[in-house]
Amino acid sequence: MSLTRRRPPTTPPRRARRSRLAAAATATALAAAAVLATVAPSAQAALPAAAAAPDIPLANVKAHLTQLQSIATANGGNRAHGRTGYKASVDYVKAKLDAAGFTTSLQQFTSGGATGYNLIADWPGGDANQVLMAGSHLDSVTAGPGINDNGSGSAAVLETALAVSRAQLQPAKHLRFAWWGAEELGLVGSKYYVNNLPTTERAKIAGYLNFDMIGSPNPGYFVYDDDPVIEQTFKDYYAGLSVPTEIETEGDGRSDHAPFKNVGVPVGGLFSGADYVKTAAQAQKWGGTSGQAFDRCYHSSCDTTTNINDTALDRNSDAVAYAVWTLSAGTVTPPTGTVFSSTTDVNVPDNGAAVTSSIAVSGRTGNAPSALQVGVDIKHTYRGDLVVDLVAPDGTAYRLKNSSSSDSADNVIATYTVNAASELANGTWKLKVQDVAAQDTGYINGWQLTF
Repeated sequence: MSLTRRRPPTTPPRRARRSRLAAAATATALAAAAVLATVAPSAQAALPAAAAAPDIPLANVKAHLTQLQSIATANGGNRAHGRTGYKASVDYVKAKLDAAGFTTSLQQFTSGGATGYNLIADWPGGDANQVLMAGSHLDSVTAGPGINDNGSGSAAVLETALAVSRAQLQPAKHLRFAWWGAEELGLVGSKYYVNNLPTTERAKIAGYLNFDMIGSPNPGYFVYDDDPVIEQTFKDYYAGLSVPTEIETEGDGRSDHAPFKNVGVPVGGLFSGADYVKTAAQAQKWGGTSGQAFDRCYHSSCDTTTNINDTALDRNSDAVAYAVWTLSAGTVTPPTGTVFSSTTDVNVPDNGAAVTSSIAVSGRTGNAPSALQVGVDIKHTYRGDLVVDLVAPDGTAYRLKNSSSSDSADNVIATYTVNAASELANGTWKLKVQDVAAQDTGYINGWQLTF
């Protein structure tokens, strides 16, 4: 990740889950499930299963990191732009892709008087007018081998590409993978690629997924909040693991998605943290050490193979594959209408009083729609304990979900449809949640209204 810094955001606290159940529920996108709530439902509707994607072997990803470490060690301790270690890294990745049946090309550029390289790999087939790209920067800083920054993203993208080959995947969209040069000098390689791409070719890129630092030793789980479809795809994956995520802000605009975003290409990605400090609330929900940077070896000589958290690398590598499989499969319907949302966590007390989360709606005219979409994301270890209502600005309550002693699954992640045509649209809407039984806890992770 390049050097430009942003002030760290304040992160709201989140209550840790304690599980009474061994089974994990597979979560689905808020926008993907619709449950009619004009009359209170007796149970949640069944949700569609997540798209199949392979498990990316952690051992394979780590083997690539070992090779990148060896390359750095043999070439002055780094893999930086203009150094022999970078070109050796490109050659290693290219050889793997060539052997797997990809069509590869090297794009040369000059920066700081030195030759740089972007490596592009196309998988045969798919609609050439609908291109899904996944990429990462392959260069390190001169101070060290850059194993987390960004061997981690490069290795995960490489192994996902090799998984495409092993599966002989035949996606609806054309797949293109990229490894960028000179990112650490200011996104030089990716800017060069985008700036030299004809307008007609840019228009064919349906989305670009970026992976920069995804194995941080004191990790967080951050999702880019740029394109809503891509963002939700990653959130779906982590919801299925019951791993909470946060919006990525530390690296916003500092990595290779930025040149794509600047020309109107939908972008998204993952990040596990750099030199911002993990808060106590983040340590509570993700583990690790509060008061310590996500990556204490960021841009340093100690960014070696020992500077990787295996769990984060494994989860994020699988998430890369999940997104590639899901987003290349065909058309994904984006959210429609104007969306108002809240991502502030609200603890739901065990067998206690009802709590509310508020959304202020403004700028609308007239009444709310007869098919108001209420997207709910509640983390809870026994969702049958919960009663959920939407409360309109005038205080009218619309039942979304009743309690059910037989519903033992985790979490309430669904989109309800409410006939709110009698309500004024503008005003403060509330999601009201009450836990009516003992022993299990949770929190409102977020919710949204789509008008």
